[in-house]
Amino acid sequence: MFCMFADSDFLALAHLPLKASPIHQAPILIHTRAPAGTMACVALTIGIVGLPNVGKSTLFNALTKNQVLAANYPFATIEPNIGVVNLPDPRLAALAQIFGSEKLVPAPVSFVDIAGIVKGASEGEGLGNQFLANIREADAIAIVSRGFADPDVVHVDGSVDAARDIETILTELVLADLQTVEKAIPRFEKEARNKKLDASVLAAAQGAQAALDAGTPISHAKGVDAEALRELGLLTNKPIVYVFNVDESVLSDPSARAALAALVAPAEAIFLDAKVESELIDLEADEARELLASMGQDESGLDQLARIGFEALGLQTYLTAGPKETRAWTIHKGWTAPQAAGVIHTDFQKGFIKAEIVSFDDLIAAGSMAEAKAAGKVRMEGKDYVMADGDVVEFRHS
Repeated sequence: MFCMFADSDFLALAHLPLKASPIHQAPILIHTRAPAGTMACVALTIGIVGLPNVGKSTLFNALTKNQVLAANYPFATIEPNIGVVNLPDPRLAALAQIFGSEKLVPAPVSFVDIAGIVKGASEGEGLGNQFLANIREADAIAIVSRGFADPDVVHVDGSVDAARDIETILTELVLADLQTVEKAIPRFEKEARNKKLDASVLAAAQGAQAALDAGTPISHAKGVDAEALRELGLLTNKPIVYVFNVDESVLSDPSARAALAALVAPAEAIFLDAKVESELIDLEADEARELLASMGQDESGLDQLARIGFEALGLQTYLTAGPKETRAWTIHKGWTAPQAAGVIHTDFQKGFIKAEIVSFDDLIAAGSMAEAKAAGKVRMEGKDYVMADGDVVEFRHS
């Protein structure tokens, strides 16, 4: 979770992400409370998981430019490595040019490289207990599967099979959740009998137990009130994004990518070559685009991962702009103007009066707030206004 103060005089731009992946639409545990006089922070943390030697640490190196241990043996990653990267947003530069901002501050995305999972992790095999404790802290899960053959990099199961790898990880997550629910049900039963717990929570837990026992993730379980079980932090209720670490032959082969994508449909699949991603970081923008184009890609895998992670969590960002900086702030999709203001400082939300709104496109076309007002593109909105794509807002508060 990353929180930052800002000056009281600012302009703010909101943008909505593309439609979230339909496979995971469940409620997410994101901390949004803050002490009085501070800001209510929302940030994205993605836990990178996968079997040993699928390229997780190589991917993390590319994400953060940190050279964490990337060794060719199981459990090379023992402590979770945490890195923060920026969510790509070209609108920052556009606003900064209008307002003469000295610096740009993109929205942060935190990635956690978590030790490799193996069959039996839910029972403590390998680094299972530590793995499960670390992954519970993540807001979303990125499952990295290997789609490349390399005799020098030994697969823990002896052969490369992305479908088997994904099934192994999902099975361990389901089994871990089943243990959590089975442990909670006796407590829920006692509290329900003593009228200390609503009976609906017990019913939700029992429904979850039946679904998990059948091998169904909570996010796919029909009739289970996942919101009632938020306190349990169930792993299969978190959004999951699927990353295929492949080589150039797969990246440039639409049929090969389609075959892998079908394994996780209707979820969106991310294809990347972790080694190439590391090279892209060191290239100039034009050179990077040329390299991507040569592989039939128009967006780097790292940018895809950050963007799709935001979408999976139902997050969006708005911007504040002024002479000192143009900054992106993370909020939940559907938040009102006062809630958005509260991310900067809770006093802004408590004392919210109104918001002066102009669309981003109109502001860019006008070239300045003064010209946008002269063209009649600026309007006033109150406390019930829901932040929309392209909103540029000046918050007014007491």
